[in-house]
Amino acid sequence: MKREKLLAKARNNPKGLRFADLCKLAEDYGFRFRRQEGSHRIFRRDGVPRRLNFQPGRNGMAKEYQVHQLLELIDEYGEEG
Repeated sequence: MKREKLLAKARNNPKGLRFADLCKLAEDYGFRFRRQEGSHRIFRRDGVPRRLNFQPGRNGMAKEYQVHQLLELIDEYGEEG
């Protein structure tokens, strides 16, 4: 799925985004997967002081608040670091 389509899907229905799509969207916008601790996946991006900590919700879905965190950082810092 193209990143514009994926971004629109996240904005329109953050509760209905799959965990794998959340991770892909983060990578598409310059966040790099750093490490995994248990089920927690940590993403960082140069120039962004906050890290993103994702963990899957039920049935392979992303947690809504984590989708909002990513969207907030995309809106604040733009496309690339």
